[in-house]
Amino acid sequence: MSGTDNITARGYLKRHTERLIKDVGYAAACELTGRSKATLGRYFSESDEHADRFMPVDAVAALEAASSFPHVTAALAELNGGQMSYGSDRRNEVRGDNMGSVNNNVIALSQKFAVLMAEYQRSIEDGVISVNETRRLLEETLELQKVLVEMKLRLEADSRA
Repeated sequence: MSGTDNITARGYLKRHTERLIKDVGYAAACELTGRSKATLGRYFSESDEHADRFMPVDAVAALEAASSFPHVTAALAELNGGQMSYGSDRRNEVRGDNMGSVNNNVIALSQKFAVLMAEYQRSIEDGVISVNETRRLLEETLELQKVLVEMKLRLEADSRA
């Protein structure tokens, strides 16, 4: 990985670490990991003094067990060209309407895609996509990805029946 790619990957991991902590909530994250709010903040800080600091894997595992989505694990898989299956075979409880039909997944997928396209349209109106607009687009893309993963799992389950 080149130097620029490494910097980009580090930032990507830090942003997903932040999403994981916010998904679980700071208070719960502190309790689950045994670390302070300040320490958790350092794990996703992109400032130069914290550039080499990352959350230990045991803390990631504890937080992802309590989160709605394995943010850091998914980011690692994506960075390494892999993919991940996630859903009803997870050890903790099934989330959302994961047990819904493929039709429900297609409807949700269409809705999430429409929201993403609307957000994109708003973002390019002035010809420049700001950092905040980029973050909103990324959030919508992640929501779309979750629906796709749920749909994939449903199709895989249906193909085994």
